[in-house]
Amino acid sequence: MRKDKKQVIGEEISDDSIKLFLTVEPADSTPPSLHKLIKAYRGLRIDDFERFVGFFVEAGYDLNAKDENGNDFIALIQDQRMAEPYIEVIKAARG
Repeated sequence: MRKDKKQVIGEEISDDSIKLFLTVEPADSTPPSLHKLIKAYRGLRIDDFERFVGFFVEAGYDLNAKDENGNDFIALIQDQRMAEPYIEVIKAARG
């Protein structure tokens, strides 16, 4: 594969499928906005996550939501090996 081509594994996910991540609700005291971001991070490839964040913001959810310990999405994932592109998407969306 050429270096300028991205490897795509699996089929493209539809907008409706991505928007399903907006419907998940926490079973504990996690703020709904934070829960939705974490679920999308775990379930979506970076390109799909970027699309999700657009829908997330459009729906009025909070990119800065924090858990009971004061950790936001970035704080919760920053030590994970594949987190950096996802963190960049959130930082860009925050402006």
